[in-house]
Amino acid sequence: MLGAQTSRLHHQNACWKPALPAHTFASRSLRTRTSAFPACELQTPSDDRHTHTTPAILKLVDQMVRFSVSVSISTIARRLSVVFIFVLALTAFTINARAQDDPVVTTDTALVQLSVGVVDKQGHSITNLSANDFAVFEDGVRRPILHFEPADAPFSLVMMLDTSGSTITFRQQISQAALRFLDALGPNDRVAIVDFNGKGPKLQLPFSTDRRRIAYTIGITLQTGKGETPLYEALKYSLKELAHEEPRRRKAIVVLTDGLDTEARNGDRAIVSKASGADISSAIKPETNSQVVSVLNSADRQGVTIFPLALPSGDPKRLPLPDPGITAMYAAARTRLELLANRTGGRLHEIRRLDDLSKLYAQVAADLRTIYTVVYQPANPSSHDGKWREIRVEVGRGDLVASTKPGYFAR
Repeated sequence: MLGAQTSRLHHQNACWKPALPAHTFASRSLRTRTSAFPACELQTPSDDRHTHTTPAILKLVDQMVRFSVSVSISTIARRLSVVFIFVLALTAFTINARAQDDPVVTTDTALVQLSVGVVDKQGHSITNLSANDFAVFEDGVRRPILHFEPADAPFSLVMMLDTSGSTITFRQQISQAALRFLDALGPNDRVAIVDFNGKGPKLQLPFSTDRRRIAYTIGITLQTGKGETPLYEALKYSLKELAHEEPRRRKAIVVLTDGLDTEARNGDRAIVSKASGADISSAIKPETNSQVVSVLNSADRQGVTIFPLALPSGDPKRLPLPDPGITAMYAAARTRLELLANRTGGRLHEIRRLDDLSKLYAQVAADLRTIYTVVYQPANPSSHDGKWREIRVEVGRGDLVASTKPGYFAR
């Protein structure tokens, strides 16, 4: 009896004796496939017969196992190759489809784009002029007009909403005023919504002509937000979004803010802390701020007009404590808003009372409807010497006055 059990144990060991590859998959194949060979069939305990497994059979088993593993791996490799090729083809097709749907937009940076407003002696806007009515001068030399858009041409506009902590108490008034602004826009005007707060700028809605969708986005956006005011970061963000629009399309940014950019204010505070006495009020040079310069350069390249709506919370004349340092910082912030408007052909609207917010938004919409787009080529478009180029626009009729940005730096 003991001999029979020993014989059966010897038989079991013989069945699993062949050396297998180290790969896990090989061991699985061996256990699955060896049962097909009679020489490896285990005997029942009641049967005392002993089956002798010869070395030839073991060698045959090992070869068949290795062949099975090889075939299995080869099959998987072929299938993976087919999948990989399919994915590559699908990716190429998708990229090609997107390329066809979204044409590449290129901008000729050698051209200068102006936003020009025209009024009569009574201050009434004139909106029925043509390209032949205008003459453009750069550094006193007349330049040819290469492209012209009438005042009623559609535009792309970014509505920037300050949702930092300083605007929490009057979000409802902002929402109502913004909705009235939408009512004054044309059906083909494209609007994007960007808000900015302690989390930075965010595109809440890409450019769209769907007024209901825009209105809904404004309402949702103004329900949240707090923290700091990254104004200039948000302006640069908005300019990048506008860069994706058609190059010669009229472009504008309407930004509702108190102007107190957190980073700029920190820099101003450091400057004021080093000044003393009468020097405090003039210590800050608003126009030299690197962020402002960056925004203006980008706006110049694209021909973007900026319309700041300055909230009363940033007015230096309304400070409860007339501290010289704080007054200087608030004054510098307001001066930068004026600079953004003047240098881009826009206009700064100061909000004296929150009740005036809707009226001022409507005024901006009216201003946009009185602006012509004039594009010309400078005398030396390849020159980037960083020098100031003075711009002057004249209208053929002597009773009319044209206004645009005073010039640009050739960077």
